[in-house]
Amino acid sequence: MDEILAPREQQIRIPAAAAFLAADLHVPRTPRGVILFAHGSGSGRFSPRNRSVAQALNAVGFATVLADLLTPSEETADRRTGQLRFDIPFLAGRLHSVTAWLSGQRDLRRLPRGYFGASTGAAAALIAAAAEPDQVGAIVSRGGRPDLAGATLARVRAPTLLLVGSRDPEVLALNEAALARLTCVKRLVVVPGASHLFEEPGTLETVAQHAARWFREHLKADTSGASVPVA
Repeated sequence: MDEILAPREQQIRIPAAAAFLAADLHVPRTPRGVILFAHGSGSGRFSPRNRSVAQALNAVGFATVLADLLTPSEETADRRTGQLRFDIPFLAGRLHSVTAWLSGQRDLRRLPRGYFGASTGAAAALIAAAAEPDQVGAIVSRGGRPDLAGATLARVRAPTLLLVGSRDPEVLALNEAALARLTCVKRLVVVPGASHLFEEPGTLETVAQHAARWFREHLKADTSGASVPVA
């Protein structure tokens, strides 16, 4: 039986080494799992596209954590240099900090968890999942750059869904190459009519539907306090 929790929305601060990351937490009444969002390419927790997907996942019973993987000062510096948004190991480390925080939350730590990554955040999610395979049960990438995970792709155990727009040929080719390197349960879905940002009518809703279906299928409850990948 699913555990009944007090539904809530709150802004939180998550420790990450010497920094603190701002995040938005949404917990429905009877959560079936919790999804951590990994933003990329200069985006953050206020991304309208990721917030739209998060709301759709909330509606079908998933808790969500949308965290800024960069601090305000780091974001300012990154707008000038563009370096941190492509520092995939750094972003993966920040995502690990968010996951570690979640593991310490008494009412959430037993929920199976998944990662939803966009752009470079998808690579960070794959690297973080490979580093701690018992902590992540499923991954969804939207318009992501899984190719940036490099050799780590072969070590990913969590079932992985790659979503790419049909009008995003360069990223589609990169995702096809990454799919071939993944050895876990995997699937590539091309969303008809969608460009890289999924701004076309109905395309983001399609992403949310595929994501919800993937997480429902692959996130399974575990009584030990960690989520268990299902192969």
